[in-house]
Amino acid sequence: MEESATIAMSRKSRELIAEGKDVISLSLGEPDFNTPDFIKEAAQKAMDENYTFYTPVPGYQDLREAISTKFKRDNNLDYSPDQIVVSTGAKQSIANVVLSVINKGDEVIIPAPYWVSYLEVVKVAEGTPVIVNAGIDNDFKLSGKELEEAITPKTKLIMFSTPCNPTGSVYSKEELADLARVLEKHPNIVVIADEIYEHINFRSKHESLAQFEAIKNQVVTVNGVSKAWAMTGWRLGYIGANKEIAAACTKMQGQFTSATCSITQKAAIAAMEADPAVLKDMIAAFESRRELVLNALNEIEGVKANVPEGAFYVFPDVSYFYGKSYNGRTIKNCNDLAMYLLDEALVALVTGEAFGDPNCIRISYATSEEILTEAMRRIREALEKLSE
Repeated sequence: MEESATIAMSRKSRELIAEGKDVISLSLGEPDFNTPDFIKEAAQKAMDENYTFYTPVPGYQDLREAISTKFKRDNNLDYSPDQIVVSTGAKQSIANVVLSVINKGDEVIIPAPYWVSYLEVVKVAEGTPVIVNAGIDNDFKLSGKELEEAITPKTKLIMFSTPCNPTGSVYSKEELADLARVLEKHPNIVVIADEIYEHINFRSKHESLAQFEAIKNQVVTVNGVSKAWAMTGWRLGYIGANKEIAAACTKMQGQFTSATCSITQKAAIAAMEADPAVLKDMIAAFESRRELVLNALNEIEGVKANVPEGAFYVFPDVSYFYGKSYNGRTIKNCNDLAMYLLDEALVALVTGEAFGDPNCIRISYATSEEILTEAMRRIREALEKLSE
């Protein structure tokens, strides 16, 4: 198993900062907003009322009921509480599903770019990753035709995210319907639809793959509280799935970790019951930051970027700089470029190779506009130093 590239770059940044260097880290996908007070108050109330003991493995009943209501309210999805499993972060939710569904040699289709952990979890389950490249010219999204061409008799699982980490791309209802038409022909294939960035959507209403009746039992919808509710450290994710998969995930989790933190669960009820409209200021801030980063990138010769419609990442193509040099240092690939920018500009980014696209790098704009302005200035100056 490889170390998570995002965590690795964050670790390198901390090491340089400890040496006294002024590093700006744009590597982690972590909102710089604080958890809303009403959620923290719910956690305090839970402690005062002594909700500090073991909970049922799939989560408190009232939390699963709140998640069920949230699915219906926000996504028009019908998941009963016994179809919901709460885990220690959406990362564990995904691992539970993969380990429950995949046997040795089963094929798992993963559109690239993909979130770094998808590939490693499949490897742990001894599945065979089948990577389908969805390049920048396709807005980094998989079409039904490309999906159908990748399916074989060994295909057991498909994994994708919308809004996407690392690209910020968002699937429309029509694009999801295109995938659903293919999946309907293959009822034995399970799909993990990772919707952790659901509420950070700049253009349209979020659309869920599980909304299509013909395939809803094939889809496992993954979500959590880390991103929209600024609760990364609280560690809570959840799935909605058919009862068979939900039961398998509960069994898997019961042996690995049991339930997630009781206090977090009580706090998450407050998040589930809240009107997502309370997030509008945060989403507006992310959209403004996105424009700042895109405008800066568009001023740098050789950088090609799509316009991400969600999440808080830009995933520009930087292959123009491969083969160029500065001060005796030649950039051969995106790994070299990421390290060059860390050393020369003191800006930490994540190499696109970690996400399955070696032409790109990932920039997280989950930080202030002041910091982003300085980071983009440093990046531009460092890239302009590179020459043939």
